[in-house]
Order: sequence, then structure tokens, then C-alpha cells
Amino acid sequence: MTASTDLDTLTDFFDRYGVALTTADVPAIAGCYALPGLVVADTYSFSFTSPTAVALSFVGAAPDYQERKLVAANAQIEDVHQISALLTEVAVRWEFLDSQGGAVPGERYRYLLRTTEDGPVICTVIRTA
Repeated sequence: MTASTDLDTLTDFFDRYGVALTTADVPAIAGCYALPGLVVADTYSFSFTSPTAVALSFVGAAPDYQERKLVAANAQIEDVHQISALLTEVAVRWEFLDSQGGAVPGERYRYLLRTTEDGPVICTVIRTA
């Protein structure tokens, strides 16, 4: 097993993650994370130590997606680096689609993914400029 730098594999992973985010499928979101996991932003950081902790942190995000009427998320993979035998860093720019079919600009993140027998999982998320 080696770190996944295959764009099809990464695209499939982020497609599945994007659907989980926009449909508020909290168990599916939690299944995309390695444990423990870490989220880092300019003004805060938090870690996940259980699927329940992942789920609780995303429960608050669901109303934001619903309020903005976001129905789809598309990850634009901008850069991929193999860090080690099982770790890959992926730069992603998210684009969203609202319920009227309009494009909604998203944000940029860097994800540190670990390759497992079941595919990639997120170890660390860093919100970037």
C-alpha cells in the first residue's frame, strides 16, 4: 500500500466527502476522518478523538449549508504531494452550487490524507487563504 496521488482516487474521495457535507450526512463525514484528526484555522484548532466528536463538530455546519441553500460541493484539486509512504497532502478549492443552480465560491483547504486499506482518510485539515 502506498500514499494515493491518483487523481481519480482523490476525486472520488472528495466527491463522497462533498456529498456528505451538503446532505448533512454526519456519519459519512465522520467516516472520512482518521482518528485522532485535527482541524487548524487562523484563530482556532480542534481535534477529533472519536467518530462522535467528528459528528458533533459538523452538526453545527449543517445549518450554514442549509441557510445558504447549498446543494452540491465540488472539490477542485489544485495540488498533490506525496509526503511519505502513506501520507498525501492535497490542496483543494471548494466550489458550491445553490438550489437555484448558481455557483457559490467556496474556500481553500489543505488536507493531509492517510491511505488505508479502505482508501484515503483525513488526518488534518488546514484552512488556507
